[in-house]
Amino acid sequence: MAEKKGFLLRISPETLAELERWAQAEFRSVNGQIEYLLAEALRKRKKSLPKDTRDTEKDEPAS
Repeated sequence: MAEKKGFLLRISPETLAELERWAQAEFRSVNGQIEYLLAEALRKRKKSLPKDTRDTEKDEPAS
């Protein structure tokens, strides 16, 4: 498993509460939900880039 790096995330209480509800509904931790959402956003971004740009992008970390 790749080493993970921690960092501080400042988030509004309302957003955190919504993330907690969403994570619970999908049987994930809040951290797991955030990682999942970021990975999905990166996959979508990579798909939307022109093909020549995709080839030069770094591979996204495994989720």
